[in-house]
Amino acid sequence: MNKRTNPGLKIICLNRKASFNYFFEDLFEAGIVLKGSEIKSVRDGKVNIAESYAVEKGGEIFLINSHISPYKQASYSNHNPTDDRKLLFNKKEINKLIGKMQRDGFTLVPTKMYFKKGRAKIELAVAKGKKQYDKRATKKSRDWNREKSRYIRKSS
Repeated sequence: MNKRTNPGLKIICLNRKASFNYFFEDLFEAGIVLKGSEIKSVRDGKVNIAESYAVEKGGEIFLINSHISPYKQASYSNHNPTDDRKLLFNKKEINKLIGKMQRDGFTLVPTKMYFKKGRAKIELAVAKGKKQYDKRATKKSRDWNREKSRYIRKSS
């Protein structure tokens, strides 16, 4: 089973925890506004989006709590690692996202960050949090699928 990936797509980091903690409804792609030292750190792969989320401030969408490590070679003009970063959406997309976020229990969670044609992009999911019993059911089904594949492998 070969996975086909887009040759122009270089994945920087994934948020694997998000699929365990949330149900995804929609996925959106957005550009991200970065400073010079931030983009250098992103190219080095020193990014963490595991605990981050997006919110609306003044009609714009911002990424909160993402961590981009300081760039070693940057001098006095280095960036703050946990700054809020503006996400680039069309006005129509922003209105659509704000409407979905105002519904009961929905939030914007980043799922992955990547380069597409040399530009830093982030994939956001409109998500609803899972309850504890949902997480247990997910874990149970994964364990069963793993055991099932072991039985099939041993029998053949």
